[in-house]
Amino acid sequence: MAARSNDERSVQRVILRRDHIAGGVFVAAGALVFAMSGDLPFGTLASPGAGMMPKLALGLLMAFGAIIVLRAGDSPAFAEIPWNDFTHAATVVAVASVAIALYTVIGFVLSVAPLLFVLLYFIERRRFWRSAAVSVGVTAASYLLFSKLLKSPLPPMPFYWF
Repeated sequence: MAARSNDERSVQRVILRRDHIAGGVFVAAGALVFAMSGDLPFGTLASPGAGMMPKLALGLLMAFGAIIVLRAGDSPAFAEIPWNDFTHAATVVAVASVAIALYTVIGFVLSVAPLLFVLLYFIERRRFWRSAAVSVGVTAASYLLFSKLLKSPLPPMPFYWF
């Protein structure tokens, strides 16, 4: 057997792992949104501005993403991940994308309720009446919480009456 040279022995093979990708996405997305939100005033601790909470949340997102990257040695290699559930994930992303695109056009209630129903009934194969009850109940509770209790403006429906 031929002896290896010093260069061959000193080169370590870097293995890309699942958590390298996931943590990197969190760090990159946080940095991108942080850069785009530069016009929001941060303020001070005594008088917080509109940008304080979003920027603190983005800082935490990037910090935890960096921790995931640093702890990536415990996760499986990216090349070993089975992709047999890709169609399920792509369907969820497609349905959510349609709901996001229609959110400001048809309003909160008419976009969130069908989104939840489609995800539960068609994708997760739950029973019809249970899917309908959960989607209507979660949408109504979310609407009441954000619109009425927290006074947060939500996009109205085209036939908005309350």
